[in-house]
Amino acid sequence: MARMSAKRKSNSRKKAKKSPPRKAKKALRQVRKVPSPGRAAEVGGEKLTFNHAMVYAADVRRALGFYRDLLGFKLVDEFRHEDIPVYARLRAPGGDGTIALHLAGPGTPLASDGVRLYFEIREVDDFCRKLQAKGFYITQMPRMMPWGWRHAYLNDPDGHEISIFWAGENRMKKTVMRAAKEVEQASSAKGR
Repeated sequence: MARMSAKRKSNSRKKAKKSPPRKAKKALRQVRKVPSPGRAAEVGGEKLTFNHAMVYAADVRRALGFYRDLLGFKLVDEFRHEDIPVYARLRAPGGDGTIALHLAGPGTPLASDGVRLYFEIREVDDFCRKLQAKGFYITQMPRMMPWGWRHAYLNDPDGHEISIFWAGENRMKKTVMRAAKEVEQASSAKGR
């Protein structure tokens, strides 16, 4: 029996080490204000939404020619200084997504290393052929990527990277690599 009581004592000590006291647990809950992964941050009961991307341009008129005239964005607002566009806000031709074009200050570098804009359209191939017909250079023509999305890559007049893509059903799948494998298998089966 002495052995059993000693064993029980050591087990109860182990349990005590694993579980902090109730007061400590309550304090931890109060300190942790950061939302857990997968939960949206809320402010005043509202969830954070994405509004627009700001794209800095050396020449807003030239950038307008690309986004409005080539990609089909609709002008929402424009601000001019001495009849020169210095700011323009545009809405995507499909949906409510917007971008803003803003005149870059003198000497401001426009390189967007680490940032790429993504625009989705079902008929990626047709869209890219139309851009080429208008004389625009596509750095990578549309092709199926390992994650299951069909992508084309290009740069706007200021060198900002852009992907024109179609994800379709794969867009909201949890494991995109698994989705890519399914797409690859389906494509192989059609090719036989």
